[in-house]
Amino acid sequence: MDRKRFLVRRTAAVAAAGAAALVLAACGGSGGDTDSAGHGGHNASSSASAPASQGQHNAADVAFAKEMIPHHRQAVEMADLAPGRAQSPEVKNLAADIKKAQDPEIKTLSGWLTSWGEEVPADGAMNHSMHGGMDGMMTEQELTELEKASGKAFDTAFMEMMIKHHEGAVEMAETERADGAYAPAKNMADEIIASQSAEIEQMNKLLGNG
Repeated sequence: MDRKRFLVRRTAAVAAAGAAALVLAACGGSGGDTDSAGHGGHNASSSASAPASQGQHNAADVAFAKEMIPHHRQAVEMADLAPGRAQSPEVKNLAADIKKAQDPEIKTLSGWLTSWGEEVPADGAMNHSMHGGMDGMMTEQELTELEKASGKAFDTAFMEMMIKHHEGAVEMAETERADGAYAPAKNMADEIIASQSAEIEQMNKLLGNG
């Protein structure tokens, strides 16, 4: 009998250490086992519900992302002209800040649309003439004039156009903040309102508008 008990114990120790651990946990008290199971269940529930809660969005969120992507792309396109054409260091720095802020936001917005099963606007799919006067978007003609300008003339044209562009973005962001449901999108809207309102004020001062 002693030999059989030894073999059983040895087998349990080598092949079923996990089972032995469960036995010990049970012997230690049912309360600890219940807590452990409950905690594990809570974690599973949290991880399962997290994507669902993050994915709660509405039509306003989709519209915000689909409209802001081409809007940001145009701002970056305008900002890319500044290094070779602007005269003012302030304008060059402003353009760099715009590109630095809006490039990552384009990627984030695109990622949201993909995760929602929505199409990401193709780069260049909507021409500038479709957007002229809408949400501050520049027309093809306005962009051509900006491309031809240089020095102080570029600085003035760039800031005047970018003020209108930013005002359009702020309006779009205010709509998202009021009507959207997706928390990260509403947070981005808040950031756009704060940063672009500050840049509008800065450009107005540089233009001598107050």
